[in-house]
Amino acid sequence: MPTLETHNGYALWHYIPSIAAAIIFAILFFAVTSYNVFRMIKSRAWFCIPLCIGGLFEIIGYCGRASAYDRTGQLLPYIIQSIFILLGPILMAATVYMVSGRIITRTNGEPHSFVPARWLTRIFVGSDVFSFLVQSSGAGLMVQSSSTNMGRILIVAGLVLQVVGFGIFVTTGALFYVRMRKVPTRASVEYGCWERVMRVSGAMSILLLIRFIFRVVEYAMGNDGYPLHHEWTLYVFDAVLIFSAMVLFGVYHPGRIRKTIDETSQEELVVRYGEAFDNKSQRGRLEG
Repeated sequence: MPTLETHNGYALWHYIPSIAAAIIFAILFFAVTSYNVFRMIKSRAWFCIPLCIGGLFEIIGYCGRASAYDRTGQLLPYIIQSIFILLGPILMAATVYMVSGRIITRTNGEPHSFVPARWLTRIFVGSDVFSFLVQSSGAGLMVQSSSTNMGRILIVAGLVLQVVGFGIFVTTGALFYVRMRKVPTRASVEYGCWERVMRVSGAMSILLLIRFIFRVVEYAMGNDGYPLHHEWTLYVFDAVLIFSAMVLFGVYHPGRIRKTIDETSQEELVVRYGEAFDNKSQRGRLEG
């Protein structure tokens, strides 16, 4: 049976990591990442590359946890699982930003967006990159016994920045969805599945946001906190949420959206969007 060991007198782990759970999630993330890569290549949706890299990070991270099962005193497995599991979801969030920006552009929905489409991806991806760098620096310091506290502070700061930025993004997306539903543009009707894509992006955003908040709590509580002493919290509030987000994205992949106005009857459009669309359509026919 493996026993808890220390590294130069410092306890990297407060429990023996489950090798079974780590292997299961490494396999699950390999499967869902492979599927997302397949969908991305098939639809040439290259903006999904960050999400796929994030999935690769998860695979590496959980392989690191599995290898730490009987090596709790060794630094390398701890570093691998800590850094890659921490940073993977940041890349997935970048894909969600890009999907939302493309929907706003595709539907000519800038008047309904709190943040202009041309700036949406730049602002939030830029915020994520900065958060990524801060958390990376913190993770690097965490593995040095003399700089553990500073590393924890940097990680918490990066996570808080991420939660705030992501919260603003979720609010922006929700406002856009409500406004576009009330006053649809002609382009939004032609791009008939924008609502489904936005709902999927919204669901993914909620899952990611819950995970980000959990990580803030985890690191803010420090080494004596409940999460770092109980492994189940990582799997429930991180692994399961991120895996669910990737499954959701793969099943309702943005690359699948090809529905146009030609595939939707005039009657269905009027029922869905009301007289506003009917009047626009009739004006268009009269002008034609």
